[in-house]
Amino acid sequence: MNFPFVAIFNKSVVLKCPSAHHFLRALALVFTVSFGSLLPVFAQGNNNPSGFALPRFVSVRADKTNVRVGPGTQYEVAWIFVKSGLPVEIIQEFDTWRKIRDMDGTEGWVHKSLLTGRRTAYVAPWDAAAEIPLRARNGAEARVRAWLTSKYLVSVDNCDGRYCEVSAQNPSSEGRASYSGFVEQTTLWGVYPNENFN
Repeated sequence: MNFPFVAIFNKSVVLKCPSAHHFLRALALVFTVSFGSLLPVFAQGNNNPSGFALPRFVSVRADKTNVRVGPGTQYEVAWIFVKSGLPVEIIQEFDTWRKIRDMDGTEGWVHKSLLTGRRTAYVAPWDAAAEIPLRARNGAEARVRAWLTSKYLVSVDNCDGRYCEVSAQNPSSEGRASYSGFVEQTTLWGVYPNENFN
């Protein structure tokens, strides 16, 4: 029986094969050795269970949302969200379960029915002293309607890559009950830099 001979010289592959069958087997071996590490990258594509791209931001649908250590009810609860509308980032999918990350970087699994595509965001959670202007229009010269502090939760209507149109509830009894306007996109956790959506 003749076996193919594969030699590698200075990152060049030399195939010596006595038959077409052995040639194809040797070629498959060389392909697997050379490009096998790239297969997971190509396989990631967009063939996850939801068909949506990963990662992506969504928000918590229910006031009480169990976050589990694994993708299923057989896994124990790691923590519980006790407020709806909080932004989370989906980083992985398994069947009907979504692995999420919160603004602190903590990860866990949530059933897809407990999440919604409604976009929300936190204002500059990385800067405790932040005061971010909520402007009347999208532009640095636009009038300031309100100042938003760090970790202020806003609803995001749309983003153009530079500014996001948001609305915010005023928990104080002073001033208006809610405000809407534009904030710089880079000041929000819950949208990606340069992301565009309506």
